[in-house]
Amino acid sequence: MVDASNEAAHRAASDAETIAWVDEQDNLLGALVRRDLRERGLIGRGTYILLFNSAGELCVHQRTESKAIYPAYWDVAAGGMVAAGETYAESAARELEEELGVAGVELTAHDHFYFEDTGNRLWCSAFSAVWDGPLRLQPEEVQRAHFLPMDVVLREIKEKPYCPDSLAALQRYLKRPL
Repeated sequence: MVDASNEAAHRAASDAETIAWVDEQDNLLGALVRRDLRERGLIGRGTYILLFNSAGELCVHQRTESKAIYPAYWDVAAGGMVAAGETYAESAARELEEELGVAGVELTAHDHFYFEDTGNRLWCSAFSAVWDGPLRLQPEEVQRAHFLPMDVVLREIKEKPYCPDSLAALQRYLKRPL
């Protein structure tokens, strides 16, 4: 468990990160501090990485209480905002390693879509990866994580608060042509 002061310091640093700022067509307009982007209702870029094990189970995790958006919600994807100067793929690899400690895996790109919710406007890129190794959770962002069979995940998303943006990525992934 992370110390509350460490979590607060991490949140402050996160709010001060410089994020890619885009328009309604995902054209890059520049870079803004994350807090300014959110408070002004502007559009950023985000990544979602659906992490499976070789048995086909999906990694779900619970976010920390200090997250600016969807605090303590469950999440079906690792991911986050694309930093200024970063590509979607670079962001996805960085976020997967930061949040779950997974590095060096092949990321498969699946989708690119727009998502909007209260306080959250994003152009999103979704990826998937397979990992059977241990998870090393980032305690400032992730409280707990585990792999679940997809039927359990689909049941849980009706019973627990799950992040709507990553659910959009998962739903689009499940509807993709095989």
